[in-house]
Amino acid sequence: MGTLANLGVGSDRPVLLRNAVIVPVEGEPIKGGSIVFTDGVITAVGDSSISVPDGAEVLDLGGRWVVPSLIDAHTHVGLHQEAGGWAGNDTNEMTEPVTAQVRALDAINPDDQGFRDAIEGGVLVVNVNPGSGNPIGGQTVALRCFGRVVDEMVLREPSGMKSALGENPKRVYGERKQMPSTRLGTASVIREALTKAQNYESAKERALQGEGDAKAPDRDLKLEALGKVLRREIPWRQHSHRADDIMTAVRIAEEFGYDLVIDHGTEAHLVADRLAARAIPVIIGPLFTSRSKAELINRSLRNPGRLAKAGVTIAITTDHPVVPLHFLVHQATLAVKEGLDRTTALEAITINPARIVGIDHLVGSLAVGKDAELCVWSGDPLDVMSRVELAFSRGRCVYRYDYELGHGEFAETE
Repeated sequence: MGTLANLGVGSDRPVLLRNAVIVPVEGEPIKGGSIVFTDGVITAVGDSSISVPDGAEVLDLGGRWVVPSLIDAHTHVGLHQEAGGWAGNDTNEMTEPVTAQVRALDAINPDDQGFRDAIEGGVLVVNVNPGSGNPIGGQTVALRCFGRVVDEMVLREPSGMKSALGENPKRVYGERKQMPSTRLGTASVIREALTKAQNYESAKERALQGEGDAKAPDRDLKLEALGKVLRREIPWRQHSHRADDIMTAVRIAEEFGYDLVIDHGTEAHLVADRLAARAIPVIIGPLFTSRSKAELINRSLRNPGRLAKAGVTIAITTDHPVVPLHFLVHQATLAVKEGLDRTTALEAITINPARIVGIDHLVGSLAVGKDAELCVWSGDPLDVMSRVELAFSRGRCVYRYDYELGHGEFAETE
């Protein structure tokens, strides 16, 4: 299999991986297939007839599997750091109910062990969300998992606006005896903030058009961020578990006309027909947790399959660190065991989250022109005995599993 050194780490040489099971995701697997990438971009995908580029590093994989980066569209990696305690937890700015202006980007530590765990599990791309303590929690960011400086890891920023319904904001502010302390209060806070954002956008437009003596409002970072949602530049990422909370999310989205994504969706299967009819995707999970609170009573590994059969587009999440990121693939595997179609399961951890986050033009499948974010697996990734042997980020080999050592090795960040 070679070593990091002879794979051209940090070089500009083309790389050809051949004699592999290539899993494009958007297309049928190719047995005895090949893939070429140069300068971090895929330039060819096909069978053994692919020509060897001049000066290429060539690696015969002996039938191993090449799979695009797995993607988790709902994590807190880098925000809620491994073994960091309170000092490493920057997930929730719970000092006021609406904090649309805060950005996950500004608190991510790229040295968090969670990123390395993710890579070992084949997850090279994540979406990082603020937490669910506030009705409106802030802006999300899509990242690569390998890098020294977070700005250089960014794939899309912002990639969404985090919002929460249900128990979490009700508990946080109810304990303080301030609004919102109920579900109806939480919905009201969200609607009021969005109404203010509408008014702010209208005032800016009137000033721009020179209507009468209209003046542009003072700049407001909170309302500017919400304006991106109203203009449908980024999706509204709605934390909601119970079916009634999910329908509240749908109701508010239809009132204000933005793109809605349901996060968690524990009871989404109970209203799957409504979601499918509106083409609202569900990022479902985490699936490996106990029923630790009332709104999780219907958590089940059968739910992803139920949603998919109803025609709902799904992605699967670990909600890291709730479930460690390298268990993402195992959640998909056990969902297959409980009725989820295996092709859909692989899509739910690759191309579907990429589309939901708005980065599918870069990652999520193996296709010419996309970034070379991919892994070499010892076998079928949905087999629990398979492991990642090599990981490539932007075409650079950043991880190699050493069987003699019994653990993986990471390249140095640049």
